[in-house]
Amino acid sequence: MKLGLNLGYAPPGTNPAELVPLAREAERLGFDSVWAAESWGTDAVTVLAWIAAVTERIKVGSAIMQIPGRTPANTAMTAATLDLMSGGRFLLGLGTSGPQVVEGWHGEPWGKPLGKTREYIEIVRAALRRDVVEHHGEHYRIPYDGPDATGLGKPLKLMVRPRRADIPIYLAAIGPKNVALAAEIADGWLPIFVDPERFDQAFGESLAGARDGFEIAATVNVLVGDDVQALRDALKPHLALYVGGMGAKGKNFYNALARRYGWEDAAEQIQELYLSGHQREAIAAVPDELVDAVALVGPKERIRDRLDAWRETPVTTLLLGAAQPEALQVLAELVL
Repeated sequence: MKLGLNLGYAPPGTNPAELVPLAREAERLGFDSVWAAESWGTDAVTVLAWIAAVTERIKVGSAIMQIPGRTPANTAMTAATLDLMSGGRFLLGLGTSGPQVVEGWHGEPWGKPLGKTREYIEIVRAALRRDVVEHHGEHYRIPYDGPDATGLGKPLKLMVRPRRADIPIYLAAIGPKNVALAAEIADGWLPIFVDPERFDQAFGESLAGARDGFEIAATVNVLVGDDVQALRDALKPHLALYVGGMGAKGKNFYNALARRYGWEDAAEQIQELYLSGHQREAIAAVPDELVDAVALVGPKERIRDRLDAWRETPVTTLLLGAAQPEALQVLAELVL
């Protein structure tokens, strides 16, 4: 199992440059990759370019670049540029995000995300191969030929010569159909909130079609310390936000995942409290057992014991979603 560091996105009021020392420490410890995310704040690309400039070996990945935020041609240009400037270290992680972000922030229709993702990746791969890009699908028409088109659009191919035509593409997915799509068309999958003891139950059937070499880079929050309860409590606001507030009722993929793991009642209660404005009560409703299932918390010995379940899964890279330098050190000692 390889190790990676998931920096996420910078919380409000912080500067993502403050996370650069962590990325450099991860490289020093022998981590394989470092990843940055975006929601509706700091973007992933700028952060990754900065990190690539101050590191030498570690791979830099987007977890994720949002599909509705960029045309597929723009994503191909960005991926080719980052890969060139990093010396072939870029990993392209993509995801649709949820309908609240897609429609509420990017102003794009939610539509049919599975079909849109399939077409998007087809176009990105064609552009990176330097094919002349021409695509006429349900979601993308290149050159654009709609009723308001000028008729002057011309099929083009990428001017820059990519260092690699086969830059690895990872998909963030949670639902069974989305995970199956990742296994079918992508080089890797970026899951979040993985319960290793329920991995096969939740994802086994969806991953049945994955080919040899398929990468699974799973983010897990890791907090090291002696006070296990205090560490659990420190992670509960994060879980409450996602399970309770990251999406509307009936369209919260993280809530649906918690239900698939068997926490139906807790997921219902957390969401009801969060969406009704009772965030503190929602945080208090997160079960200790749910935190333990999807995170690694406690002293080194406890984390070592709980890693056994992860070693039984097909996860190839464990992405630490923690800002603790000591967590990086402990996992490096236990895994590398």
